[in-house]
Amino acid sequence: MKRILLRSGKSPFDVLPIEEALHRDVIATNSGNLIFSDAAHKILTTPGAEVVSNGMRTDVAAAGRINEEYDAFVVPLANAFRPSFEGSLKRLTRFIGKLRIPVVVLGVGAQAGLDQDPARLKAMEPTVRAFCSAVLERSASIGVRGEFTEKYLTAMGFRDVEVIGCPSMFLHGDRLTVEKRAESLTPQSRIAVNGSHAAVRSGGLHRIITRTHAHYPNLRYIGQNLTDAKQLHWRDVDSPDGRVTQMPTHPDHPMYREDKVRVYVDPVTWMDDLRGFDYSFGSRIHGNIAALLAGTPATVLAFDSRTLELCRYFEIPHRLLTEVPADLDPAVLYEEADFGPLTGNHRERFERFTGFLDKNGLENTFTHGDGGAAFDKRLRSLSFPAGVRPWNETDPASLTSRFGWLQQRISQLDAHNTELKRELAKSRAGARTAAKAALATPSIYRRARRVVGGPLRRALKPSR
Repeated sequence: MKRILLRSGKSPFDVLPIEEALHRDVIATNSGNLIFSDAAHKILTTPGAEVVSNGMRTDVAAAGRINEEYDAFVVPLANAFRPSFEGSLKRLTRFIGKLRIPVVVLGVGAQAGLDQDPARLKAMEPTVRAFCSAVLERSASIGVRGEFTEKYLTAMGFRDVEVIGCPSMFLHGDRLTVEKRAESLTPQSRIAVNGSHAAVRSGGLHRIITRTHAHYPNLRYIGQNLTDAKQLHWRDVDSPDGRVTQMPTHPDHPMYREDKVRVYVDPVTWMDDLRGFDYSFGSRIHGNIAALLAGTPATVLAFDSRTLELCRYFEIPHRLLTEVPADLDPAVLYEEADFGPLTGNHRERFERFTGFLDKNGLENTFTHGDGGAAFDKRLRSLSFPAGVRPWNETDPASLTSRFGWLQQRISQLDAHNTELKRELAKSRAGARTAAKAALATPSIYRRARRVVGGPLRRALKPSR
């Protein structure tokens, strides 16, 4: 049995209470990460392979054990080539440098503006070079998300670069069905909207959300950040992101008060909910991919190179956020969206993706297994928590789980503190015993008398 270590926040089969999921940050700050890591987990699970989540840990000291216990390390990534991720990329590179097993990267991306100018990435070029070199020493090629990232790496001299998109889009293998359920949207249509904090703050998305909220009473905002989830569940607004009142996840926003906001910590509940919607739009690439995987039409309002290159590669309907009017009506986006290229060319992209896996020595469930049937059956046998929703004063029953978890944490901390005190007491007792033993040793005793005794006798000698 081949054992594959997968970089992911958690296994798809880990069922965690909302409080624990947020405390441990299993979404790695953005729930979109779980969309592609869960897809990778399913794709790589075959009769001859077991997939294990690493919990996002990059402990260099554990490399020796991993070399012994695993046959490959698979790394699904998103926009990892960006300045704010450089520290994490360096740690990941150090970790990979200690591995002797194959290392396969699924869909890494570079992040720049819509002009796709890589100038802002120049300063971190040595870090990117070191990472790609470490990976390519342990694999046949490196998989990137789109054309922009491919050009970025080939300009640095790397040749074994393949555009494979993102594994999230292959959750269902070569099948992808997306159809409009109505000829047009009406005020009663169920619409999901999403957006990054940057798109809301500086991209003007908050004005589009405000207008849509006024005209479509069944609108729901779906956030993705850890700060979004904490605001909904704990009313936590202490972080810099938490002070953005234009975000529907902020307690002062009308959509928050109307219970029209969600954040999901499990992709299965996320997609299940989106199946009941007529349409999804916004600047979040995986927020809209979740809709497409659920069969719900979606349009991406591309705000940077990372979203734009994926939209272009997969032929997802999209518009540039900078070019849409503030009074944009989602009905216009819905009407103009054409899902023919997306679904019609999906099989070709899937074959390119599985070809990449084959080249790098990885089997996939669709070619070498049951097509994910056992994976899906196991997933459906579990009961996952519903999406995180706003904590409003009108929902006192929700206090039970929150206070229960807090009480449990207090008990755990008390037990931990007691154990620390016990170990500290043992340490002090051991130190005292060691000191007495040292003074009782003749050689140490005589040396102490020579060093201390002489000056002490002189100091105590009566003056004449």
